[in-house]
Amino acid sequence: MNRFPAGCAVAAALFLTTFCAVPGSAQETTAPEVSPDETFGEEVTVTARKREENLQDVPFSVVAPTEEILRERGAQNLEDVSANVAGFSVQNLGPGQSQVAMRGVSAGQIVRDQPGVKEQVGVYLDESVISLSLFTPDIDLFDMSRVEVLRGPQGTLFGSGSLSGTVRYITNQPQLGVSESVGEFSIDSVDGGDFGGSAKFAGNVPMGDHSALRIAAYYTSFGGFIDAVQPDLRVNENVNSGERAGVRMSMRFEPSDKLTITPRVIYQEIDMDGWNRIDAYNILGNPFTTTRPAVSLGEREQYTQVEEPFSDEFLLVDLNIEYDFGAVALTSITSYTDRDVLVVRDATALTASITGGSLALPENVYTIDGPLDDGTTAEVLTQELRLSGGNDRLDWVTGIFYSTTERDYDQSLFVDGFQAATMLPTQGLRAPVDVLFFSDLDYDLDQTAVFAELTYAVNDRLDLTGGLRYYDFEEERTQVFDGIFGNGATGTSLVQTAGSTSADGFAPRFIASFAATDNTTLNAQVSKGFRLGGINDPLNVPLCTPQDLITFGGLSNWDDEELWNYEIGSKSTIMGGRGSFNIAAFYMDISDLQATVTAGSCSSRVVFNVPEARSTGIELEYAAQLTNFFDVALSASYVDAELRSTLTSTDANGDVSVVAGIEKGARLPTVPELQVSAAATYRWEMQEGWAGYLTGTYQHVGSRFTQIGDQAAGFGSVNLLAFSPADIGGPLTADTFNFNPELPSYDLVNLRLGFLNERWEVALFVKNVTDEIAFLSLDQERGTLARVSYLTNQPRTYGVSTRITF
Repeated sequence: MNRFPAGCAVAAALFLTTFCAVPGSAQETTAPEVSPDETFGEEVTVTARKREENLQDVPFSVVAPTEEILRERGAQNLEDVSANVAGFSVQNLGPGQSQVAMRGVSAGQIVRDQPGVKEQVGVYLDESVISLSLFTPDIDLFDMSRVEVLRGPQGTLFGSGSLSGTVRYITNQPQLGVSESVGEFSIDSVDGGDFGGSAKFAGNVPMGDHSALRIAAYYTSFGGFIDAVQPDLRVNENVNSGERAGVRMSMRFEPSDKLTITPRVIYQEIDMDGWNRIDAYNILGNPFTTTRPAVSLGEREQYTQVEEPFSDEFLLVDLNIEYDFGAVALTSITSYTDRDVLVVRDATALTASITGGSLALPENVYTIDGPLDDGTTAEVLTQELRLSGGNDRLDWVTGIFYSTTERDYDQSLFVDGFQAATMLPTQGLRAPVDVLFFSDLDYDLDQTAVFAELTYAVNDRLDLTGGLRYYDFEEERTQVFDGIFGNGATGTSLVQTAGSTSADGFAPRFIASFAATDNTTLNAQVSKGFRLGGINDPLNVPLCTPQDLITFGGLSNWDDEELWNYEIGSKSTIMGGRGSFNIAAFYMDISDLQATVTAGSCSSRVVFNVPEARSTGIELEYAAQLTNFFDVALSASYVDAELRSTLTSTDANGDVSVVAGIEKGARLPTVPELQVSAAATYRWEMQEGWAGYLTGTYQHVGSRFTQIGDQAAGFGSVNLLAFSPADIGGPLTADTFNFNPELPSYDLVNLRLGFLNERWEVALFVKNVTDEIAFLSLDQERGTLARVSYLTNQPRTYGVSTRITF
């Protein structure tokens, strides 16, 4: 379904409000410079150490692609940003769901029913933390100044969740005395799919001499490209279409030259109609059945019985207060975040594997629609107070941080008509009739921290930095679950109120930076990162085999994950200031890696602590203006990340086996060994103030695994006779279905041809020029017994975009 026309109306209304309030002024425009005689780029100022400094002066590995660079390369979201940054990956896990990793440090796919798992990479919107495991907001990049990617542990200044790095969206701030506005429009067509497009507007409005207002509003329609085959073999086309809309509004007050107050409100909503999922095997729709219609799915098709919508409402309210005492500056950041996420997925295949397989119920029962509703709500309140200051020899910052989080997760599997069709006993169950599984988890997390960091210039060439963070956290969880899939037909509701965990510790950082020449700086760093522990959920006992109960049962809590990072690198300005070359090598020693594991037949997931793991690698970046008209950029990383411990389990017969592929030498999941991105732009002058440019980008992502368990012996082969003689659709024409759990490498190419002057920019673009089908993650149900699928990327897409400044 194409929503773009309706979205245009909404966005147009927002634009008229903004445009009418902001007087256009051609002489005040901030349109991009079109002269070919410009020097290489502009100096990019970042705040990676919570103070302003030049990007090349930061003594550790950080990149900060600007709004103009991201626009030239067609980046629209965080996944696109990762395509331009070495050592940084964002794994697509479905609509609105992603997993961020850096430098190869990853413990496996986080899924919806693991709300207690924390992030390994922290994500901030300016000064406010917005990361939420699995559901990190997919913020629109419109009206962003830049996106800062800080590689390596950032626990000293950014705390938990920044185990292996931090990402910071930096928005354009209100400017006093400046009237400006900008609008962007685009329309695109997905090859073999639907139309999409966007309308976006931003304006800066002076409100007297001491205040200003900035508003950004945006709407994007996403064209679908996945077709869903139904039980009667009808095909619903482009089921994964959707839309994103939002508004950012901030005020800046400067009642004096010492005091600045900036309140802000951000609201964004995402609604998707379905999943970007390709089904390789579905227990209800496959080519092996004889008593049910045989189904052979195409390259971008899935098998479903019910719709699978996704919605995400995100609200952020924050207040930034800065006061300059002279020698010392005070900064206060207060933020409140409210999230409401609903994921609906078709669990009919999962239900059928139990009702038609394990319970051997007839077809009229196991084919009843089984929509599974996963709801997540979260409220987060944070407060940070910090002091900073310095002189020619010393820069320092110190502060305190507090956060409190209430996160609720509920799950309901409503199979309408199940009780009437089966007449199974339900004595003792408190779940509503036909609700086969119900779960409600409530989490309360409180965290307090104190931090400090200082940099001392020993002489004109050597700077030394030392920092330390002390943290203390407590988490409590209550859970209620019920239904025949949870407790069996004669169970009673289970209420757990005693689940809790807590921890405290220190996260230090030491950096030495030496200016070897006027153009080259050598850096060395030792730093510690941490990820807070959590509480495992009980297993769905009625679904588990006896051996799976032995292997995965009895795991109550998991401990903090800790990481020590040892890093050396250099940053150089080359070609007389027309280029840069940065390189870094690192070794990360990981303790108690929080490995996410699918608990076999239990349709549950648990977290194991793996005692030892490590990640080592190298990353490099090269950027140069080779001529006045031609510039290139190259970013690459190679990472060798693996487990250094083995976990085993002993069965009832005394036989020892490896648990879920957790074996010494196994690769860490979700991240590639080799990642390369390259970009080249050629510009030329035209008549009457116009210029043209042609940009090409290339991305290579190496092979990956989604979970550690995907490397286990025998994984990749589905036993189609697992429920024999109750084989669904049997007798079947095959005994096994084989698939490759290792996600193959892929290559993406994008092109953009643009024309611009001081006010206008018009561009034609093609994304995924070669129409590459990339497998982004493996998606499975009940340990592959019910379904094997892959999340995939968008096909070749053609489009045109327009940008105008007023």
